Formats: sequence, C-alpha cells, structure tokens
Amino acid sequence: MELSLRNLSHSYGGTPVLEDVSLDVPEGRIVCIVGPSGCGKSTLLRLIGGLERPASGAVLMIGEAPEGCLNPLTFVFQDFALLPWRTVEGNIHLALEDHRISRAEKKKITDDVLARTKLSDYRQVLPKNLSGGMKQRVAIARALAVRPAVMLMDEPLSALDAQTRELLMEDLLRLWQRAPFTAVYVTHNLAEAVRLGHHVVVLSRRPGRIREVVEIERPLESRQRIDPELAGIERHLWEVMRAEAEEADQELVHGG
Repeated sequence: MELSLRNLSHSYGGTPVLEDVSLDVPEGRIVCIVGPSGCGKSTLLRLIGGLERPASGAVLMIGEAPEGCLNPLTFVFQDFALLPWRTVEGNIHLALEDHRISRAEKKKITDDVLARTKLSDYRQVLPKNLSGGMKQRVAIARALAVRPAVMLMDEPLSALDAQTRELLMEDLLRLWQRAPFTAVYVTHNLAEAVRLGHHVVVLSRRPGRIREVVEIERPLESRQRIDPELAGIERHLWEVMRAEAEEADQELVHGG
C-alpha cells in the first residue's frame, strides 16, 4: 500500500502550520521528515494517521494492505506510550484486543514480534524494569503486531542516549531487511534521517512547505555509522534548512 498526500494544509487558532504539502510514500520505503523546530512535522504525522482532520487537502491510501493487516496505519511515539501496569506481552496484546483473532493466533503474532525485536526473554517484565531502549522495542513490537500497511514514527529515538539510539537504528535496519515495511519517520536528527531514510523530505519553517526531497539510493544494508557519502548528504540537508532553523530558534526564544 502507498500513501499519497494531496495539497495538505492545516492551522491552529488561525495560525498556519502546514501549507500545500503534497508527497508520495512508496510501498516498502522509509520516508523521513526533517525541518526546523515548529515546522509542523508531528502535525503532518497526525494528519496522516487521522488523529486530526486537515483544513484542506487529502490523505489517500492506494493499493492493497499487506496480508494479515489488522490496522492500515499505526503509530510509534517518542514517549513509548506503554501501560505501566501491563507486562511486555500485555502491552503487545493491547494492540490485538479489538480484533477478532483466536487466542492461538494472538500467541503466534506475539511470539513472532517478540522474537523479531529481541524481547522473547522479557515478555513478563513490567515497563518500569526496562531501559529506555527496551521500552521503545516494546512499542515497535506492538506496532508490528498489527501488521500495518504504514508505520508512523514520531521521533521514536529522540528520548534515548546516543549509544542506545545507535543500537535501535541497527535494530530498525535489521527489521526492515527481514521484512521491508513502509514508514513515515519524523526526526530532528539529520544523521538518523540519512541512515534510515530512502527519501528525506525537508520542510520549511512554519507554515511548513516542502523545500526539497532528497532520494538516497544507497541500500539500507550498506549504510554505516561512519560513512562519507551519508555525511555529505547530511551536510547538504543542513545547508538547505540552516537559515530557517536559526530563524525558528529565534522565534521560539522570543515567544513569537
């Protein structure tokens, strides 16, 4: 299934946040969204996911959902969004409870996503006993459990320290290589975007418009933490958004 965003615009209280955003998200590709603070990255994700209705424009889903898909769209949030009184297994089951599937099928799905995210030995552990990286693995496992057509990922690694972020990036790359998924991935981290994205979309400062879309042709499996080619793309992205990032920073400082 592909996503097609057609002329999306949105405002809050009369303040334009996004303006005339059109973008295609191909099946089996990760599209990263970057831009200055306050440019509407997370708002765009909420519009795609149906958490808010755009002031104008449309979000279209084109094609068939993958076999066994329970939710066409599912979110992975920055703050993990786990229920603290539920175990790892219980948090994954939460995503399956509204679907008419047998107990055996639920166990099969749960066992599969726990294995894929290296959590099989932690299924009965409560979130309070997990590190930040492990909590985000649970959130990713929960998202994978519904076999989504598109994963909507809102700065999923930004709350983690640098080492844990690197480990989670490696995990995401491994998961994609094993079973390519479609994702819209919002991040403020340009190194993260060039490491994970097939396409990187640069939004302007508010109201967010698409300034540039950079396609990265290097296969995901060949991308390394230290990579001169990716570093060059990262520098280009920064040059595209640097002036507006400085303006946005000043606007936030002065409360504008």
